[in-house]
Amino acid sequence: MTIRVTVWNENVHEQENKIVASVYPEGIHGAIAEALNTDPAITATTATLQEPDHGLTEEKLAQTDVLFWWGHCAHGEVSDAVVDRVCNAVWAGMGMVFLHSAHFSKPFKRLMGSPCNLTWREAGERERLWLTSRNHPIAAGLPDHFELENEEMYGEPFGVPEPLETVFLSWFSGGEAFRSGLTYKRGAGNLFYFRPGHETYPTYHNENVQRVLLNAAKWAYNPAPRLTDPNVAPNVPVEQALEQIEERGPKLHHDGEEGFR
Repeated sequence: MTIRVTVWNENVHEQENKIVASVYPEGIHGAIAEALNTDPAITATTATLQEPDHGLTEEKLAQTDVLFWWGHCAHGEVSDAVVDRVCNAVWAGMGMVFLHSAHFSKPFKRLMGSPCNLTWREAGERERLWLTSRNHPIAAGLPDHFELENEEMYGEPFGVPEPLETVFLSWFSGGEAFRSGLTYKRGAGNLFYFRPGHETYPTYHNENVQRVLLNAAKWAYNPAPRLTDPNVAPNVPVEQALEQIEERGPKLHHDGEEGFR
């Protein structure tokens, strides 16, 4: 089955900064989608902030198995209604991959329930990413570590909840370390945060970074049917419970007012 990916991007830097436009002539979203589409198991399309509903209508999200999100300078311009829509889709089972400065996006902060703050420095420093979970599916096909010659530094403390697993740990030439690949489960949805991706550097053209993105799309994909309404807590009638008990076999039965045994 083909994994349907939507790559969302603010698409602001590409229009306002000549350096970014030269590094990503088709936009950051275009570069990521192109890399994902090299795998026959994935079909990637794009959406941007400037489109109606930011390109994320109910219909589009219903047709999205995994949503990638890149944001930086326009977090506040994202509609709260779209944030609600995205979070509901995640809780219902849509996978999501947050990239670089998306740690401060509205959807990420909503899903984490925490400030998601960190320290940073823009100095074009070398970043070395170490695998901290060799057998994790997102690490498949990667060396024990790889380097990015120039990146923006992110440093601890990182104000997020404890992850299910830390897949990558970054070291920067300034001496800082940062948990750069974190996995979470929110409702029925799988989430992955991946740190690298400053807009003025060709990070998303890097072969190892592209391998991480491909692996992340496959890991975040949930083949189970989407929950119809993840915000509902249904009341199960007593009659239905009795039917389920009878179906489980004769050893379980109801003793009237004395309860079940």
